[in-house]
Amino acid sequence: MANASKEAELTGRLAREHGVSEGAVMAILQALRRGHGTMAQFSHPDFGGMSQWSSGMTMVGDMFNDSLRAKLNAIAGELSAHLREQPAEQRPEDTAVSYRSAGPRHTGSWWPQEFGPPSSVGSQNDMRYAVFPEKRRLIINDHGQTKIYDTGDHQISGVSQGQSAESTLTFVSQHGVVRVSDLERADAR
Repeated sequence: MANASKEAELTGRLAREHGVSEGAVMAILQALRRGHGTMAQFSHPDFGGMSQWSSGMTMVGDMFNDSLRAKLNAIAGELSAHLREQPAEQRPEDTAVSYRSAGPRHTGSWWPQEFGPPSSVGSQNDMRYAVFPEKRRLIINDHGQTKIYDTGDHQISGVSQGQSAESTLTFVSQHGVVRVSDLERADAR
């Protein structure tokens, strides 16, 4: 119970210091839990909608708002440090959330259930993805066609989707940028 009290105090303080709602700070905290403390993908109006953070990369829905990006970077950085210092078991409210949604996805997931809960999910336009580090798999559904990739030893910590007519996904791992085309298909064997 002391940890919950400490987190409530921390989220309240961060909200006041950075001029955002406690709900926005909680959205970041829950996303960081899903991302094992190293990345967060969430959607909240205080950050202009869809946003993501990993150390060295911060994106907010209002993409040209440097002040908002700095707020997210500061809040997520402090929350990430808190999670490293206070590891806690995953709670039901911290299960996978769609990059577009504001609530948990418990049922009706588009990926095969045998993969379990993903560490991160995202969607934009007609493309969506889910990352399963324990299974070393990345699943992409592009316009209704699902492909499964072997992530090998990559520890995926960020994602970027191109906005051109040919939407492409790139990921960030401990080895740098990873293009989906560089990964081996796991469902084509």
